[in-house]
Amino acid sequence: MVTFSHKIRAIRISLVISIVLMAVKFSAYLLTHSNAILTDAMESIVNVTAGAFALFSIWYASLPRDENHPYGHGKIEFFSAGFEGGLIFIAAILVIVNATLALFKGNHVHSLDTGMILTAVAGGINYFTGMYLVREGNKSNSLLMVASGKHLLSDTLTSIGLIVGLAIVWFTGLVWIDNIVAIIFGLIILQTGYKLIRKSVTGLLDEADVKKLELIINEMNANRRERWIDIHNLRVLKFGSKLHVDCHITLPWYDSLEKSHDEIALLENLVRKTSGHDVEFFIHADPCVMPHSCKICQVSECKYRQADFMKKIEWNTANILPNKRHRFQDQ
Repeated sequence: MVTFSHKIRAIRISLVISIVLMAVKFSAYLLTHSNAILTDAMESIVNVTAGAFALFSIWYASLPRDENHPYGHGKIEFFSAGFEGGLIFIAAILVIVNATLALFKGNHVHSLDTGMILTAVAGGINYFTGMYLVREGNKSNSLLMVASGKHLLSDTLTSIGLIVGLAIVWFTGLVWIDNIVAIIFGLIILQTGYKLIRKSVTGLLDEADVKKLELIINEMNANRRERWIDIHNLRVLKFGSKLHVDCHITLPWYDSLEKSHDEIALLENLVRKTSGHDVEFFIHADPCVMPHSCKICQVSECKYRQADFMKKIEWNTANILPNKRHRFQDQ
């Protein structure tokens, strides 16, 4: 489990590297006056700003729950990712506008060989930093760290494309190609910003994570206990690196409170093991309803059974998400 201190250290390292790379990229632009390199340099401003905000967000998300934030402060990671996406979006538009105007006005570039070397160095550093952030983010289930890492990895691809474009300009002397390259990569960066904004909005609006739900449901089916007559109204919410899971589970009506508690604890441990997150649960136990529950109940020793077992219902997103008990005739 990645601790809070590990997260802070990872973001600090990323921020320091972003500041150094920003200086390198703007030096390359001042040497070359290349709009394509300016595209990369403008995005580096975003990296530094977003890195500073990410550092604050990681700290804020780690604060314990309080009266005003009963589910904790983890949602700020979605806001931070959206903030980064918005900055990228604005930077991309400025670059595209600048390169488009330069196509008509013309611009002069020079020292492209030095510019290509500096761009290659920056791209290599971005790649290793991005891989580091994605790895640490996946370990800690931090959307913010993963988003920042993927952004840096996309920067690496941008750097490769820029080097190819600059090489063409260097060999052919066709300066207008520099502006075309700037526009192309401005559009790519624009798409990156849009994806981050969209992921942020869907997280803030608690859009269902279908893959996560399917993974949990599959594990429930694979490790199903006969006393779990049905599970319904399943919901999974993400608060930063933590998950909040709630559902209803139907258990035999004659089970003691202690027995029902033990069954719920087994379900909780299964979900926690499957998701790999720090998980908070709210599981509501419903008593079975005879004779309808009997038809799907697999408890073999039940002495209160009023109907024969008819069918084992396989759980899926269609029948486990609605707030509705399972019944044989409904299938």
